[in-house]
Amino acid sequence: MQDIQLLLEQYGGWLVFANVLIEQAGLPVPAYPMMIAAGALSGAAGWLVPLLAATAACIIADSLWYWAGRRYGSRLLGVVCKLSLSQDSCIRQTQRLYLRIGVRALLVCKFLPGAGALSTVMAGLTNTPYRRFFLYDLAGALIWVGSALLLGGLFHSVINDVLDILGTYGPMGLAVLAAVLALYIVARFLRRKILLRSLRVIPRLSVDELMQWRQDGREALVFDVRPEAQRDAARIPGAVAVDLKQPLPALEPGAIDSDIVVYCACPNEVSAALLASRLRAAGYRKIWALRGGYEAWVEREQQA
Repeated sequence: MQDIQLLLEQYGGWLVFANVLIEQAGLPVPAYPMMIAAGALSGAAGWLVPLLAATAACIIADSLWYWAGRRYGSRLLGVVCKLSLSQDSCIRQTQRLYLRIGVRALLVCKFLPGAGALSTVMAGLTNTPYRRFFLYDLAGALIWVGSALLLGGLFHSVINDVLDILGTYGPMGLAVLAAVLALYIVARFLRRKILLRSLRVIPRLSVDELMQWRQDGREALVFDVRPEAQRDAARIPGAVAVDLKQPLPALEPGAIDSDIVVYCACPNEVSAALLASRLRAAGYRKIWALRGGYEAWVEREQQA
């Protein structure tokens, strides 16, 4: 353990800063274990350096995401979630949380996997004043970092035992930890690939095709599965709001042969394809997921 402890004593602040900065940038590299270890090895008297380092890293990364959100708007949401291991649930759940409680989501978002960067983008996207954003983000960072240091202090004996084992086995112990992390990332990646492959059976319909249908008088039922606040703000004309967590919407008996188009605001139209799959299982066959979702519709309208 001496080598690990010496490393943290000499470079602990920088190591914590770099780890937190990378995680808050959106990459799936957890920083919480590092902060717990720093809390266990430093003792309460030595928490100031890792606390300041981690908080500074949070503010830097979050401020960059905030200003990027103000400049690039909703186009950035898909980019952020592509960095996440839970892309589709990431964007859906975090948007729902932020749109429901507003900037207060910054107090807890760092505890939710993949939600930190997305919440700060949402703050910029919704034009939250920077001063208000900064105060809530600072409070959220202090809560997140402080909880990790406190856990390290409370369970320092257990953590020291783990570090002793790592110190005893040296590179082999670190390799085991790296292998566990890699296995976790691969498992999440494969799980997502399997989900996407299972949803490929749902055909995609482009915005141009949907607009052409309307011009030709071809009626289609359009379902909006975005979070409630987004649906209430604006939606494709004639679209019906549907909650993925609720039972399927009650349709007219003749709708079994109707064209149905589902759209969302998520990478790869996954939420839309999930509802489309449920409708298919219920006997509806003429179903499409709108390629690009609501953002593609808005962009096409702006070009028209």
